[in-house]
Amino acid sequence: MKLLQAELQKLKKSTLARNAGWMFLGQGLGLISQALYFILLARLLGTAQYGVYAGTFALVSLVGQYSSLGSDTVFLRYVSADKTRFAPYWGNVLLFVCGLSLVVSFVLHLIGHYILNPESAAIVFPAAISICFCTQMGFAAGRVFQTFEKMRVTAMMNLLTNVMRLIAAAVMVVTMHRATAGQWVIASLIVSLIGAVVAVVAVSMNFGRPKFDFSLAKRHAGEGLQYSFSQSTSSAYNDLDKTMLSHYGMNVANGIYAMAYRVVEIATIPIFSLRDAAMPRFFQQGAKGIDHAAELGRTLLRKAFWLGLAGAAGMFLLAPLVPYVVGHDYAQSVSALRWLCLIPVFRSVHQMTGSALTGSGMQKYRTTSQCVAAAFNFCLNLWLIPRHGWLGAAWASLLTDGGLGIMNWVIVARLSRTATRQAVAAAA
Repeated sequence: MKLLQAELQKLKKSTLARNAGWMFLGQGLGLISQALYFILLARLLGTAQYGVYAGTFALVSLVGQYSSLGSDTVFLRYVSADKTRFAPYWGNVLLFVCGLSLVVSFVLHLIGHYILNPESAAIVFPAAISICFCTQMGFAAGRVFQTFEKMRVTAMMNLLTNVMRLIAAAVMVVTMHRATAGQWVIASLIVSLIGAVVAVVAVSMNFGRPKFDFSLAKRHAGEGLQYSFSQSTSSAYNDLDKTMLSHYGMNVANGIYAMAYRVVEIATIPIFSLRDAAMPRFFQQGAKGIDHAAELGRTLLRKAFWLGLAGAAGMFLLAPLVPYVVGHDYAQSVSALRWLCLIPVFRSVHQMTGSALTGSGMQKYRTTSQCVAAAFNFCLNLWLIPRHGWLGAAWASLLTDGGLGIMNWVIVARLSRTATRQAVAAAA
């Protein structure tokens, strides 16, 4: 019996490793295409226009998650436990994304002029359609394959979108040499629409048609709102700085900082690959209690921490290559990247501990810590950006990600100890 349990445990570990491997391979190839895409985009736009685009993208990303109302995470939670629930929960995703994306995009169009500089505000609506509808639909389709632990298909879908954007950027560089942020947003919208259609067709071909149940949508709307709010607070502490740099008209500084931050996001891909591959397991272990999800989180953190540390070292050492790759306009991105290089280490902590909270139904604690982090980040940026520009934004990002890692670690540790004590008391 013990031998059988050991073999089953090895099988589970090998499945997780295989899924993480597929996610890493797909996102690794995506990393290469993304890197090439951003090199071409940086050269296509230049620092000022890249800053214009970064400000628009940051504002839309702050609220883009509300166009799905967390229905993709609701799908992952409930269909992971019972695969026969696919059709109504997939229908629930389509209802929310199709219904809310236009509303969110229109609202962003109305308020953009009050938040961003005029150049960035002018391209908010097409950027919002691209992110709120196309990107969210593609991400939700990826969630479906993730739920069924078909990470190979998820990886291929993510790679498809990146390759299409790379091709679009390459064509524009060859034919136009230089472009405005508005021209790039339109091109990106076209390829994003194609990617969204391919993603939905792939889900239908693999799992069948959706079923639309409005009572189900109503029943899970509150839970989905919690997930969306949590994701938007995550976007807040990642994107508030670029939105505020745009608000103050610092387009060149925004281009320098946004380029460095994009390198940080690429370096964090291995950590996100591990997290995404493990999310179905977090929900499965979380159903047994927070202590089980916490144990899984600690196990994965031992791997994620070293991935973050390797990313940090690589960014610090290789930062001087940035101007040679994306253009000498981005020379100051070297300093920005070195200031930001520790963020992957901090993210390894708050992503694994946060996933343990989400998987065990303790999302409210994760949301609370992210709200505190977002408010802290806003106050720091409000104080630092007018005085220090992109350097102030970098300081705020470091303090925010580090603080969030500490908060999540403390919350998980306390909840886990409480659950363990209760289990011991019940057994006695």
